[in-house]
Amino acid sequence: MAQKGVQLDREKFCCSICLDLLKDPVAIPCGHSYCMNCIKSFWDVEDEKKIHSCPQCRQTFTPRPVLLKNTMLADLVEELKKTGLEAAPADHCYAGPEDVACDVCTGRKLKALKSCLICLASYCEKHLQPHFESPTFKKHKLVEPSKKLQENICSRHDEVMKMFCRTDQQSICYLCSVDEHKGHDTVSAAAERTERQRELKVSRQNIQQRIQDRQKDVKVLQQEVEAINGSADKAVEDSEKIFTELIRLMEKRRSDVKRQLRSQQDTEVSRVKELQEKLEQEITELKRKDAELKQLSHTEDHTQFLHNYPSVSALSESTDLSSIKIRPLRYFEDVTAAVSEVRDKLQDVLTETWTNILKTVTDVDVLLPEPEPKTRADFLKYSREITLDPNTANTQLLLSEGNRKATFMEEQQSYSRHPDRFTTCYQVLSRESLTGRCYWEVERRGRVDVAVAYKNISRAGSESVFGRNDKSWALDCRYDSYNFCYNKVQTPVSGPRSSRVGVYLDHSAGILSLYSISETMTLLHRVQTKFTQPLCAGLGFYYYGSSAEFCKVK
Repeated sequence: MAQKGVQLDREKFCCSICLDLLKDPVAIPCGHSYCMNCIKSFWDVEDEKKIHSCPQCRQTFTPRPVLLKNTMLADLVEELKKTGLEAAPADHCYAGPEDVACDVCTGRKLKALKSCLICLASYCEKHLQPHFESPTFKKHKLVEPSKKLQENICSRHDEVMKMFCRTDQQSICYLCSVDEHKGHDTVSAAAERTERQRELKVSRQNIQQRIQDRQKDVKVLQQEVEAINGSADKAVEDSEKIFTELIRLMEKRRSDVKRQLRSQQDTEVSRVKELQEKLEQEITELKRKDAELKQLSHTEDHTQFLHNYPSVSALSESTDLSSIKIRPLRYFEDVTAAVSEVRDKLQDVLTETWTNILKTVTDVDVLLPEPEPKTRADFLKYSREITLDPNTANTQLLLSEGNRKATFMEEQQSYSRHPDRFTTCYQVLSRESLTGRCYWEVERRGRVDVAVAYKNISRAGSESVFGRNDKSWALDCRYDSYNFCYNKVQTPVSGPRSSRVGVYLDHSAGILSLYSISETMTLLHRVQTKFTQPLCAGLGFYYYGSSAEFCKVK
């Protein structure tokens, strides 16, 4: 009770502004007391209003009261300090709405330091001491302060729940184990905790392992970011150099054409001016001769006229005008036409290749490749319409169905000469360059090679055969078997016979998969490599009459 009295006294001698013991206490006209500095600071803020008030009762004073130290109150505070008042807890030690309060404290409760799972109570530092000092409390379980201690009490039997029912997965008290949980698999809460602790340890190990794995993945992705940035920077730098070289070449060609035009212009103008001067000299000579003849025509002396006529009438040889060809505004039209032709060809090339360049850029696949489709419907999402390039077709291949079908004929077809044409092998490439993810299907009759190849594959000799070089991959579809061939290495392939073959290409991931298509799709062969250039679809033939067509799939 003495302690309570001290606490009550302490509250009476605290300043309501700083919430601490009064220092240099002063009493204002309404009777309330404050620290001199506290009330001065409070009123300094109110000076602008010219009205000063009491922080507690809000009574106002005009003018500002003069403050004098209350010596009697100051002495009383000092006396109370000597009795141990100052040892009372500071305000921040008291429990607030969010804190766990001591269950033993009376009046204003202090914050709990620990909670006891046996006592089901929480204690401040002072009231916790018996748990440390008395043997009675030695076996009590102390935990961090908790507001949920009552959850440890069985709502039915009002007993501490020290057991766990594994059958119903809930905490129970001893009476529950012999009542509604009778016959269930029950253990002590401590035993269940030990078991769960082991599981928790394993779970933590798994989590920590996953954290390590993900940290490694983050490092890999960071390296990927650096690689992407480095590759992009180099590509930009190289592209700039290439375009600069192209621009420089174009500038040089423009300069060459301009210089040659001006040189030819000077030559032609000089030749014309030389002829022009000759003609002007001839005109001058003719005018002089005409004047002499005119003068002679007026001579009255017949003898004199006849004497002078032979010398005056004789004319000099006329200038040869056969070299003069008048072609108004057409002298250098052929040059303009030639330059226009170059421009048109460049535009065609840039239009064709520019699309490929942009698609190559957008098809860059930074992250891990998407999983390969599982169903035909999934494959058809990547379907591409493929057409054959007549400029690559061997002269014994007949193209039809809008250049989607090729047939091996005995008679030669009337194709024009072209450097891209296969001359040794009966093969043809697609017009399209393939990058990214693509899928197409080929319907065949007879023995046919279903292939993909780089555009720069040889067009003649044994090196031009699909699968016999490092620039092409081919599935040899025979009547009763399959063979896969790359760089002269043949691999027997097993699978159901079908007239239709599906081809899936994931260019950036380096995946080429070939399927037998019937009512179902069956994987025949898969290649995992690194494609360094865009690919073309290809068809190869062995016997007259065999054919293959790129199907329109939906």
